[in-house]
Amino acid sequence: MRRTRTRLPGRALAAAVAIGAVLGLVSLPSATPSPRTAPAAATADNTATVFYYTKTKNWDRHHLHYAPDGGSWTTVPGVAMEAACTDWVKKTVTLGTAEGLQATFNNGSGTWDNNSGRNYALGTGNITVKDGVIAHSDPCADGEDPGPTPGDGNQATVYYSTRTLGWTTANIHYRPAGGSWTTVPGVGMRAACAGWWKKDIDLGTAASMKAAFNNGNGVWDNNKGADYTLPAGVTTVTDNTVTEDADDPCADEVPDTQAPTAPAGVTARADGVSVVVTWEPSTDDTGVTAYQVTRTGGTKGEVVTDVRSTVFSDTSLEEKTTYAYTVRAVDAAGNVSAASAAATATTGTKPPTPAAGKPLGTDPRKDPIYFVLTARFNDGDGSNNRGGGQHEKSGNAANDDPMFRGDFKGLVDKLDYIKGLGFSAVWITPVVLNRSDYDYHGYHGWDFYRVDPRLESAGASYQDLIDAAHAKDMKIYQDVVYNHSSRWGAKGLFTPTVYGVRDSQWSWYYDEKQPGFEYDGLTVDPKSGKSYYNGDLWSTAEPSGNTCVNWGKPTGAKSPEGYTIYNCQWPSSTSGMFPKAYYHQCWIGNWEGEDSRSCWLHEDLADFDTEKAQVQNYLIGAYNKYIDMGVDGFRVDTAVHIPRTTWNRRFLPAIQERVTQQHGAEAAKNFFVFGEVAAFVNDKWNRGSVNHSAQFFTWKERKEYSADDGQAALEMYDYEQQQGTGNQPTSTNAFLDGNAYHAPDRSRFSGMNVIDMRMHMNFGDASNAFHNGKDSDDSYHDATYNVVYVDSHDYGPNKSSERYTGGTDAWAENMSLMWTFRGIPTLYYGSEIEFQKGKKIDCGPTCPLATTGRAYFGDHVAGTVKASDFSKVDSATGIVATTLQQPLAKHVQRLNQIRRAVPALQMGQYSTNGISGDMAFKRHYTSGGTDSFALVTVSGAATFTGVPNGTYRDAVTGDTRTVSNGTLSVTAPGKGNLRVYVLNGTGKIGVDGPYLK
Repeated sequence: MRRTRTRLPGRALAAAVAIGAVLGLVSLPSATPSPRTAPAAATADNTATVFYYTKTKNWDRHHLHYAPDGGSWTTVPGVAMEAACTDWVKKTVTLGTAEGLQATFNNGSGTWDNNSGRNYALGTGNITVKDGVIAHSDPCADGEDPGPTPGDGNQATVYYSTRTLGWTTANIHYRPAGGSWTTVPGVGMRAACAGWWKKDIDLGTAASMKAAFNNGNGVWDNNKGADYTLPAGVTTVTDNTVTEDADDPCADEVPDTQAPTAPAGVTARADGVSVVVTWEPSTDDTGVTAYQVTRTGGTKGEVVTDVRSTVFSDTSLEEKTTYAYTVRAVDAAGNVSAASAAATATTGTKPPTPAAGKPLGTDPRKDPIYFVLTARFNDGDGSNNRGGGQHEKSGNAANDDPMFRGDFKGLVDKLDYIKGLGFSAVWITPVVLNRSDYDYHGYHGWDFYRVDPRLESAGASYQDLIDAAHAKDMKIYQDVVYNHSSRWGAKGLFTPTVYGVRDSQWSWYYDEKQPGFEYDGLTVDPKSGKSYYNGDLWSTAEPSGNTCVNWGKPTGAKSPEGYTIYNCQWPSSTSGMFPKAYYHQCWIGNWEGEDSRSCWLHEDLADFDTEKAQVQNYLIGAYNKYIDMGVDGFRVDTAVHIPRTTWNRRFLPAIQERVTQQHGAEAAKNFFVFGEVAAFVNDKWNRGSVNHSAQFFTWKERKEYSADDGQAALEMYDYEQQQGTGNQPTSTNAFLDGNAYHAPDRSRFSGMNVIDMRMHMNFGDASNAFHNGKDSDDSYHDATYNVVYVDSHDYGPNKSSERYTGGTDAWAENMSLMWTFRGIPTLYYGSEIEFQKGKKIDCGPTCPLATTGRAYFGDHVAGTVKASDFSKVDSATGIVATTLQQPLAKHVQRLNQIRRAVPALQMGQYSTNGISGDMAFKRHYTSGGTDSFALVTVSGAATFTGVPNGTYRDAVTGDTRTVSNGTLSVTAPGKGNLRVYVLNGTGKIGVDGPYLK
C-alpha cells in the first residue's frame, strides 16, 4: 500500500525532531501538548534567513553558496553574508515555491564548511547553523515577544540552564495566563553565561505563564508533558526544577576567555579513499564541547568540519592524493584553541566494493531477532572453511566439521528461511578479523578494521549480506566488542611480541617468518601449510622497548608435551608485554568489584584500557566503518566490563554522531544498541551492586565527574555504590497510566538498551520470568526495548551450561510470553526445533563442536525456501521443508504474524492493574493515527476489569466480545497457548497450529 507523507515546511526542522529523540536530551511534547501554532504553508514567496556562527571558524568573510530545492546553485563562492550581531552573520534569500535549500558556507578564499561533504539541508524561516548544528530561531532577536498588549504590565525574567542538555541554542515557547501561545518554536533566548540562557518577557496583566523550552531543532523540555508554570519576576529553570524569586545565576560568574589546549597526538591513516583522523582530548577550564578539523589537499580546497568526538572519518576522497589535517578544540563559550600539528595521509585507490548501504531506520521494537553464530549456521562456500590449529585435537576433523564452516553466503542463502519464520532482524556474531586458536565465534578481535575473510566469498561480502537483508526488509545487528582484543593485541593499536625459538622442541609451533606474508586467517602460508600462521608474532631476540621481565629465560615449568617453557612466551595481563597506555595489567578478582571493569576476563582476552584516548579512537574509528556499511544496530559484548561514564562520554555519543552524519537523524534515532550486562543471579540488582546491573547502563550520569576518563570512572563507581540500589533513577516509560499510553520521557536515556538478564535467568519457568521481569521494569530507562531470550551461545536459564531442555510445551509457553510481553523477542538459532537441547553449549577445543550447543545447523535447512513476506513461506523443498513443519517452528511463525499485526504487542506500554490471572496483562500504544489496545493472557485464565468498553476480537481464535461494563473474562487457553483480545481488532490472524488454536 502506498502511503502519502505530509511534509512540514522546513526539512531541517523535521529532521531535527528525530535528532532530539536520538540524543534523548529531553522529552518530546506530551501526548496532549500545549496549543501550538503550525508553520504557515509554503507560498510563492518563501524565504529563508540563514544565520551562521562565526566565532569558531574565525573567518574574515562569509559567503552562503546555495541552491533552492529543485533549483540551481549560485555561482561560487555564493552570496556575501552580512553582520547580524556578535558572533553571527546572516543572509535572507528568496526561495520562490521551494520549501528548503541546500547550502554550504565559505570564506571566499577556498575554505569551505560543507557539512562533511553532505551540504546542509535547510528549510524556510529563521535558521541558524552553529558548529554543524541546525536550529530554527533568530539568535539576534530583540524587541518584545507576541502575547498580551505590552505596557506597564508584569515582567518575567527567565533563566534556562542547558548545562546537562548540550543544546547550542534555546527558545522559550510560552502562553501568558489567559493569553495565546507563541508560534512554534517560540522566541530565542540570549546566552547569559556558560550554560545559561535568558529572556525578558512582558506578561501584560497576567501574573504567570505556561512555558516549554526547545533547542529550535525539535528537541523539547515541556516538564515531562506538564509544561512549566512560571510567575512574574526572576525565575530559573534547571533540570525540571523551577526556582522563583531567584538570584541572577550569572551575576558572579567570570566570563570564560580561556581557550582549550591544542589537541595533541593527531594521526591520520588512509584506507582506500578514506582517512581516519584521531587525536588526544584537549583540556579546558570549563570543558571542551567540540573539535574543528581542517583538511587541506586535493582539488576541493580547504574544508572545515565540526565533530564531537576525538575521531573523524573522512570519506569519498580523491585517489592517490595527500591530505593534511589540523585540529582545534572549542569550549562552551566558543573559545578556540591553537591548531594542532598537522598530520598527513595519502589515499590509495577506490576499493572495488559496493557502495555503503543505509540502515532501515525503523523502530527496533517492531523487529523480532534471530541470533546466529555465522560460522556455525549455514555453509554457502566450502572454499573459505578453516579448521585452525585445534582441528584435530578438538575432534572436529573426525566429523569433517571445521570450526569456520558457515559464512555470509550461507546466511544470504537462508534469509528466506529466517523471514519465513517471521523474523525481521538477524543478530550475527562479530565480523572483525579474529586471531586465536579457537575463534570461530568472533570474540577474539585482532584487526578491528577488517572483516574476517573466512566469512566472506565472491559475491557474498559483508556488504552484500547487509544489502541482501535490507532488500528483504530485514535488519542486521552486528555483535561488537569494545572491552578486549585477542591475546595477540589489536592490529593498528598494539600487538605484543613473544619469546619464541625454533629449536628441536618448538619448531612445530613457531612458524618460520615469511617477509611480506600477512595473516588473514584464510590464506595458507606456503612454507608452513597453515592458515593460522604465527611467524609474525614471535622473536628469539629481545625486541626494542621490551618490558617483559626475564625475557627468554626458562621458567622451570614444562608444557604438557614436556617442552621447556620460557618467560615471555605467552602474553598475559601480568607478563609486562602490554603497555599501560593501551591495556590493563591485572586479572579480575571480584566479579562484582571495581576490578571487573579494569582487569582481564580471561587469559586470551586482552583487556583494553578503554579510558585511554588512543584506545577510544581506535575502536570508534573501527566501528564507524561498519556504521558506514549500513548495519542497523550493535549488540555490545561484555558491556558491563566498561565503566558507564566511558559509554556515556565516548562510545555511545560517537555511535549516534556517526549514524546521524552518514545516514540521517531518523536512522540514528532507531539505530539499536543493546548491551550484554551479564548478571547471573535472580536479584533485581546484581548482588546489590548497581554498577554491575543491566538497568544501570540505560541511564545517563547524574552528576559531573573529573574530565579525566579514568578518574571519572572511579568517581562514578564510588558515588553510585554509595547511593545504593534504593536511590537509583526510576521510570514509568514501560507502564500504562491506567489504560492510557503516555509519551515516554527520553531525557535521561544513555543510548544503550540491554539484554534482559533477569528474565533470561528465570526462563526455566515462564511464570517466574514474567514476574521477575516486571519486578525490575521501573529501574530500566524503558523496558519495552529490552532484548528477551531464553538461552544463547553462552548460557541457558539459571546459568545452565546446556541448551534449554525444558520440553516442547515449556518452550511454547516461553515463546508465547516473549512475543506478547514487553521487550523484543529473540531466538537463538535452532531453538525452533529444540536443536541440541540439553547439550553442553561450549567446551572449547576439548570436544567436537558437533556435540555442543554450537553445532553446525546447515543440515537442517538444506534445500530451497522462498518467503514472500514475514511468516509466509511460498515454497520449501528438501529438509528445510520438514524443519519448517516442526511444532515450535510453526508456533513462532504464527506468533510473529500476530505480533506484527498488533502494534501494542510491539511498542506498547503495559499494566497488570485490575487483572486477575498469572501471566496476564494489558498493552496500549498510540502514535499519530495508530491506537492499539490489547488484553493478553498466556496459558491461564484471566479477568480484566476497568478496561475500555467496546468490541474486542481475539487474534488467536477470532472470538468476539462486547464489553459494556469494563470487564472481560477469559478461560484458560492451555499451556503454551494464549489469548490476545484486541479492541476494535480485525479478528483471527493466521491459522491454527500445534499451540495457538
